[in-house]
Amino acid sequence: MISKSIDTQKIAYCPYSKFHVGACILGDDGQLYTGCNVENQSYGLTICAERCAVMKMVSNNCHCIKGIVVSTNIGVTPCGACRQVLQEFVDDKTNDFPVLIVNSETNEVLESSMKALLPSAVDLHFLKH
Repeated sequence: MISKSIDTQKIAYCPYSKFHVGACILGDDGQLYTGCNVENQSYGLTICAERCAVMKMVSNNCHCIKGIVVSTNIGVTPCGACRQVLQEFVDDKTNDFPVLIVNSETNEVLESSMKALLPSAVDLHFLKH
């Protein structure tokens, strides 16, 4: 998954920030879903690598994340918006999954989890009656 994330990072479309991000999700169907950041001149329309990978996963009828790798050249965690989107697809039993943050320049890997990155996620499951 790490190599797939780094490979996808290289193809990011980021002509404005020059900040390449790659992501690789393991779905509960056993498939890997990759994504990269895609910038837009109207910055608000930019999509992050993590959300790109989630959309690819969902469009392939998979709705549960078993783990994710996110790679950048400095090793940063997902933004707040991505954390909330990722949280939407946690396993109902564990309410968590591993998150690996990779610095593609040094190959340093930070191990974290969804719970650690978003301990107080918005959770509307109480609405399901």
